Amino acid sequence: MTGTLERPAPPGPRGLLLRVLPTGMYAGRVRVLVERSLLVNRRAWLTVVSGFCEPLFYLFAMGVGFGRLVGEVAGPTGEPMDYVAYVAPALLAASAMNGAVYDATFNIFFKFKYAKLYDAMLATPLGPIDIAVGEIAWALLRGGMYACGFLAVMLGMGLITSAWALLALPAALFVAFAFAAVGMACTTFMRSWQDFDLVQLALMPMFLFSTTFFPLTVYPDVVQVAVRCMPLYHAIEIMRALCTGFVDVSLLGHLAYFAVMVAVGVTVAARRLGRLLLG
Repeated sequence: MTGTLERPAPPGPRGLLLRVLPTGMYAGRVRVLVERSLLVNRRAWLTVVSGFCEPLFYLFAMGVGFGRLVGEVAGPTGEPMDYVAYVAPALLAASAMNGAVYDATFNIFFKFKYAKLYDAMLATPLGPIDIAVGEIAWALLRGGMYACGFLAVMLGMGLITSAWALLALPAALFVAFAFAAVGMACTTFMRSWQDFDLVQLALMPMFLFSTTFFPLTVYPDVVQVAVRCMPLYHAIEIMRALCTGFVDVSLLGHLAYFAVMVAVGVTVAARRLGRLLLG
């Protein structure tokens, strides 16, 4: 069994991706789950890519189209900036969120409730924590792919004006990790497909109100407090600061928010999977 877990990565793009993943006995188990997801999704690449299109369409519709009417808005430190440059980093954060959440909810629910895939996995040396981390790692990679593609679009449009933007991709991966962990934890509490209406109910307000399209100052004080509690708001603040170059100590607070999300999400997901599959 150890030889199977530690086999050399195959050639090509899949092998390149697997080689950047950590090695070792425990990490090798995670690599097996990630490799399985790669094999399954290579036949459904159009479905995977489709999640990247929504924020891209918003960028052209709101940023480019509506932006011609708006002109300039106040940037992170109050300085005027083009509306499309204001919206693009926010949509980058939304892109990372979408890639992670959709994979960590819909796909995992199907594998858990209908395909009974995890029951078969537990018949191997894999445990609940291996399954949780492996599935979260794939959702993280999917969110990272979305963010990487969106960064390429921003670079082509001239919307990246700071060298700090080099850290935008690692930050997007961290954001995707946090959303994937919490998404998987929430999925373990879902009973039917109807419960996914609650996922949309949570994602849509975050997408619309987390300063994606408007500065925080346009909201009343009570609404501002609610917005500051939303995870996407903190992701947008990180991306906007890195892409514009206005980096300060407050970024540490935003990153700490996601560190807590990762810790809570992974812990709850692993315990819930263990209880539901082994209990």
